[in-house]
Amino acid sequence: MKYDYLIVGAGLYGSVFAHLATKQGKRCLVIDKRPQLGGNLYCDKVEGINVHKYGPHIFHTSNKEVWEFVNSIVEFNRFTESPVAFYKGRAYNLPFNMNTFSQMWGVLTPDEARQKIAEQRKEMEGKEPTNLEEQAISLVGRDIYERLIKGYTEKQWGRKCTELPPFIIKRLPVRFVYDNNYFNDSYQGVPIGGYNVLIDGLLKGVDTMVNIDFFEERKRSNSQFSILNSQFDKIVFTGKIDEFYNYRFGKLEYRTVRFEHEVLDTPNYQGLAQINYTDAAIPYTRIIEHKHFESFAADVEKNPKTVISREYSVEWEEGMEPYYPINDEKNNSLIEKYQALAQQEKNVIFGGRLAEYKYYDMAPIVEKVLNSFK
Repeated sequence: MKYDYLIVGAGLYGSVFAHLATKQGKRCLVIDKRPQLGGNLYCDKVEGINVHKYGPHIFHTSNKEVWEFVNSIVEFNRFTESPVAFYKGRAYNLPFNMNTFSQMWGVLTPDEARQKIAEQRKEMEGKEPTNLEEQAISLVGRDIYERLIKGYTEKQWGRKCTELPPFIIKRLPVRFVYDNNYFNDSYQGVPIGGYNVLIDGLLKGVDTMVNIDFFEERKRSNSQFSILNSQFDKIVFTGKIDEFYNYRFGKLEYRTVRFEHEVLDTPNYQGLAQINYTDAAIPYTRIIEHKHFESFAADVEKNPKTVISREYSVEWEEGMEPYYPINDEKNNSLIEKYQALAQQEKNVIFGGRLAEYKYYDMAPIVEKVLNSFK
């Protein structure tokens, strides 16, 4: 077979690329080592609920072109991300806003909140933050840091805040209005019917194959049975860039997530999609209740069951799904070496969070591929 592109990975980057290339008359073959398409966007259907199997995904952007593009594939709902943090039996709204400050200190006006934060930031006055703890206190003070940042961050990264670099939270969203909308973007939502509908729409008319490991195929590329014996003008690679180069300079490091999914005999377990557990004594970082992404208040009780997912942040090991790049000095040095190799490739395009060793939200991925086709 003759293809213009072999696309390795059926996640968002690969799917959008295949869609746009196909519209231009190019022929694409998309392969993925998982048994299903969609990458980390894939949803399982459990008790009639679309379960975000690899963690929750809320599409948000201020780029109208990007929003109109994804809605041309599938209509998105009006879901608004408004998480809550639980700390030692108390609930606090996120992101940090007037509701949070009122819950924290009993203040009612923006001036009172500013004054309280200013008082608490004084301990860092005149000091340059040298770690994440000092950076957080210099931004929002000790109370918010101790209750809503410290425990969650240390669970997320598996390291003490005093051992983490300050740039991780160089900026924290602080709003002096009563607004629990987590994102500042103009548009946000979830595909009606789930993310599988989006991926299926993007890959309509595209040749796809699952349970195909690119690296296993590459090992036996001299065999007549290898997929790679087909003819491809170019490869679009969305997997791990260090693996592509056989770990020539060493392995890049990641944090990953372990999920515990559970079906419960109740129509409404926690009252919203996401609760963060910022107390260090609780081992998981958050609980997701999936029906809230697509069922609004009037419809939540219609399904007598619900599905929740507890998330545990752990150090990545071989065989696990890599999630979050660890952008410390060691890994930044490694990725620069791999990127130098990638820039020399004439017939390989590297894209996405693993190929670029960069954590992306969904909208910037779509925007990047759209721009590449311009």
